[in-house]
Amino acid sequence: MAGLWPGKTRCVVMLTFDVDGVSAVLRRNPELADHPSLMSQYEFGPTVGVFRIMDLLDQYRIKASFFIPGYVAESHQEMVREVRRRGHEVANHGYMHEPPSSLGPGEDEGAILDRGSRILQGITGEKPLGYRSPSWELSGKSLDLLAERGFVYDSSLMGNDIPYFVEASRNRKLVELPVHWAQDDVPYYVYAPVTGRMGPMASPAEVVNAWEWEFEGAYRYGRAFMLTMHPHTSGRLARVIALEKLMQQMKARPGVEFMRCIDVAQGWTEQGLKRRRGQAPSS
Repeated sequence: MAGLWPGKTRCVVMLTFDVDGVSAVLRRNPELADHPSLMSQYEFGPTVGVFRIMDLLDQYRIKASFFIPGYVAESHQEMVREVRRRGHEVANHGYMHEPPSSLGPGEDEGAILDRGSRILQGITGEKPLGYRSPSWELSGKSLDLLAERGFVYDSSLMGNDIPYFVEASRNRKLVELPVHWAQDDVPYYVYAPVTGRMGPMASPAEVVNAWEWEFEGAYRYGRAFMLTMHPHTSGRLARVIALEKLMQQMKARPGVEFMRCIDVAQGWTEQGLKRRRGQAPSS
């Protein structure tokens, strides 16, 4: 696709962080609230990991997107404010990390979306315009609900490796910023025996190697590179160093631009990315 990116840009990198905290664990099994070791493992994300990651992003002058469940935002309001203060995007990630496809008869997907947005807007003063479904599992009506509420983009589907438009109700369209499990830290890192997550942990070196291959493909073919991380996972010491090594390698390549999801989505057209007036590139 000729002219996919503006100017000399060859590949756009979006670094994204899902600040799940304890919400995903409690959503799956509320009884785990009585397991303080497990709770501390996940609480590490919004209390320590987020700030360590933001310091690294500041060092390299990179802006990122943070998807935050309303439940986590309520209990960590200063963290949310600091994410926004540093120029990062704050986006909707449900309330209690509810995958829309898993909702029960008494749960209203639209109400959950509204609750998450209301909480985030109350803290930051800005309505979130981006959404990522917990566990990347939309329902059959998710896109319609997002469009009706004025969201600009979703980031839950896997139908391409560049942004693309998805149809919603009443002839509305959303920009889809696609994801993939190979570019998510959970399959590589997560180990939590009490939840049944017993897979062998990959070393940070192995993960960097896997992501280097993913980036190499995006760079060679002139596509987008979307990386999904969780501060309770990738905010740990060795893993932050691994992320830094990957960032250094990507920044060393000519034509690589780091962007927030909202900036990509708001500039996306059928012909590719058109930079908005006054929007400066970040390399």
